[in-house]
Amino acid sequence: MSQLVDKAKEFVAEKVANIKKPEATFSDVDLKNVSRESVEYNAKISVNNPYGHPLPICEISYTLKSAGRVIASGTMPDPGSLKASDTTLLEVPVKVPHSVLVSLARDIGADWDIDYVLEVGLTIDLPIIGNLTIPLSTKGEIKLPTLSDLF
Repeated sequence: MSQLVDKAKEFVAEKVANIKKPEATFSDVDLKNVSRESVEYNAKISVNNPYGHPLPICEISYTLKSAGRVIASGTMPDPGSLKASDTTLLEVPVKVPHSVLVSLARDIGADWDIDYVLEVGLTIDLPIIGNLTIPLSTKGEIKLPTLSDLF
């Protein structure tokens, strides 16, 4: 009897490992808004859903790092769902307080930008399987707003 159970577990594990999963990639990270309190950036993520039905997104978590420090982090609970058999563009707003930007003065230097690493975890609810988190990471430079952007 235990051999039958072991074979069933093996069969299920093999099928689950070979199941199609949604794939995600970063499209862009842009300046979205400048206020007196913070600068808001917008990370765009393209997610391809291989299934013929929409998949609910449980949450999107993000961490923005610069110079080895976390400068912004947060989660977006229940941001919607992925379109069936299509690519969905998700927008993740990332707010960075001005006080954090001042503390990064050395990195900003003469070129007026921040070298960053953005890590995103996209948690999707797959039927039968359960929650699946797709980890994403991108590096780049974010241009800081100038005085003309503020006024």
